[in-house]
Amino acid sequence: MTFFDRINHSVATSKFGKYFRLDGSGARRERAGSKFTTEVRAGLTTFVAMAYIISVNSLIVTDSGGTCVCTSTTDPVCLTDEAYNDCLATLKLDMVTATAAIACFSTLLMGLFANLPIGLAPGMGLNAYFAYTVVGFHGSNTIKYETAVAAVFIEGILFILLSLFGVRQWLARLIPQSIKIATGAGIGLYLCFIGLQSSAGIGLIGNDNATLVGLAGCAEKDKDGMCLPGTQMESPTTWIGLFGFVIISVCLLFRVKGAVLIGILVVSIMSWFRNTSFTYFPSTPAGDAKFDFFKKVVTFHPIETTMARMDFNLDNTEIWIALITFLYVDIMDTTGTLYSMAKFGGYMYKNGDFDGSTAAFLCDATSITVGAVFGVPPVTAFVESGAGITEGGRTGITSITTAFFFFISLFFAPIFASFPPWATGPALMVVGSMMVKSVRSINWDYVGDAIPAFLTIALMPLSYSIAYGLIAGIGSYAAINGIVYFLELISGGRIAPEDKDLREPWITEGFTWGNVLPGWIQKLVCKARGEIYVDPLDVIEEEERLEREAAAAAEHSDAKIDIDHHHGGHEIPKY
Repeated sequence: MTFFDRINHSVATSKFGKYFRLDGSGARRERAGSKFTTEVRAGLTTFVAMAYIISVNSLIVTDSGGTCVCTSTTDPVCLTDEAYNDCLATLKLDMVTATAAIACFSTLLMGLFANLPIGLAPGMGLNAYFAYTVVGFHGSNTIKYETAVAAVFIEGILFILLSLFGVRQWLARLIPQSIKIATGAGIGLYLCFIGLQSSAGIGLIGNDNATLVGLAGCAEKDKDGMCLPGTQMESPTTWIGLFGFVIISVCLLFRVKGAVLIGILVVSIMSWFRNTSFTYFPSTPAGDAKFDFFKKVVTFHPIETTMARMDFNLDNTEIWIALITFLYVDIMDTTGTLYSMAKFGGYMYKNGDFDGSTAAFLCDATSITVGAVFGVPPVTAFVESGAGITEGGRTGITSITTAFFFFISLFFAPIFASFPPWATGPALMVVGSMMVKSVRSINWDYVGDAIPAFLTIALMPLSYSIAYGLIAGIGSYAAINGIVYFLELISGGRIAPEDKDLREPWITEGFTWGNVLPGWIQKLVCKARGEIYVDPLDVIEEEERLEREAAAAAEHSDAKIDIDHHHGGHEIPKY
C-alpha cells in the first residue's frame, strides 16, 4: 500500500469515514469509489472553478449602489460624485468578504448535513436580476437595496418551510424523466457557454448585432462590446485560454489526477506575470489597482455597510413581483442543478431521488436567509460543482474542503480573487462536454418526450438561465402530452399516437406519493399507524444491489465453458 492508500484506508474505516459513507467504510449506502484524498482534491478543484464568484458578485452588487445614497441633483446615478464613489469602493470590499463568507457557510452546511459534493454561493443571473432589474444601476429603480435584501430574506424563510414539508422535493420529483436527463445536458451547454464568454471565460464568443452572438477573441472592442474590424481571434487571453483547454483535455485523456486543477493553475500563474500580452494585471489604472490588491496577499476587510441592513417596508407592488420571481427562479435553478449533479455523480436512485435531498434543499434555503443578513443576492447550488465531481468528488468531504478554501479566501482574498476568467473558462468547457453525454439516455423515439427535452437543452444556454430552460421543457411537455391525453380520453382511446407504446412513464419507477415526503413526516405516519419505518432509499438500494448481483451472475453463466464436445481427449470451450 502506498502512503495515500494507507491514509484513505485509515480515514474510510474511522467514524469520520463512516459518517460520510466513504467506500470501504461499512456504512449504509456507501458512495462507490469515494476516497478521502480524492475528495480533498475534488474540493479544491470546485473552489478554483467557483473562485471567480468572489470578484464577479462583488462587482455586480456594487453596481446596484448598495446602501450608498446618491444626493446629486445634476447626476442622477452619481457617476462622478466623489463621496458616492468612495462609498462604492467600501461596498465592493464588503461584498468580497460577504460573498466568501456566505459561500463558506452554505457549502459547509451542504457537506456536513446533506453529504453532497455541491458548492453554493450567490447565484449568477440571480445577482444580475437583483442588481440591475430590482434595485437598478446605482439604485435608479424605485426599490431600495435594503428592501430587496428583505425580499430575499423572506424568500429564504418560505423555502425553509417548503423544504421542511417536502413541497420542493414533491415538485422536483414530478418533473418527467426526459426533462431531468435533459437538464444535465442543458447545464453542460450552459457551462460551456459561460466558459466561452469574456466575463467568466476565454472570450471566444462575443456580441454580434446581426446574430446576437458570434466569433470573438477580440484584441479590441468598441463601446458596445463588439470586435473592431480585423481584431477577431487576436486576443492573447483567448489563445492562452485555449492552451489551458488543451492541457486539461490531454491530462484527462491520460487520466492524470487533478487534470482540471492543473489546467486552471498553469494558466493562472502564467497570467500573474506583468508585462505580457495576456497578463491579468495590465499597465492601466484598473490593472495597477488589481495588482496592488494582489500584492497584499493577506488581508481581511470586515463588513461595514451591508450587514443586517434589511427594510421590511414592502408596500411597493414591484417588490412582491421580485419576491415571486426570486421564488420560482430559485426553485427551478436549484432543483435543476442538484438533480443534474446527482445524476452526473452517479448517486441518483431509480425512483428519481438521491441521498440527502431534503437536507440539501434545507441547506440551500437556510443559506438564502443567512445570505440576506450578509446583504448578498439569493444563494444557490453552483453548476461549477461538476468540476469537482469530474475529479472524483462524491461525498460532503468535497464540499467541506471547498468551504475551507472559501474560509481561507477571507484572509487571502487578493490571491483567490485574482484567478482570471480565461483560466477557469476552459474547466467549464470541459465539464460541459462531459455533462452533455447524458443525451444518450433521452427517449428520442417518442416526440412527446423528445421535443420537451430538446427545448430544455436549447433554452438553458440561449436564455442564460437553468430555470427558463426547465420552464420551457415542463411547459411544452404538459401542453403536448396533455392534449394527447384528453384526445384519448374524449375518443375512448380511438384517437392516439401510433407509437404511444414508446413513450416513457411520467412517474419514474419506484415513485410513490408517500416516499416523496421528508423522512421525519414518514416516521410520524408510521408511528401513528404502529408500523416500523423503513427508509425507501434503503429498499431501493437493496433492490439495485440484487439486480447487479443477478446481472453479474448471468454474465458469469454466459461466459462459463460448456464442455459438451470432446475430441481426442481435449475439451473444446464453447462460449
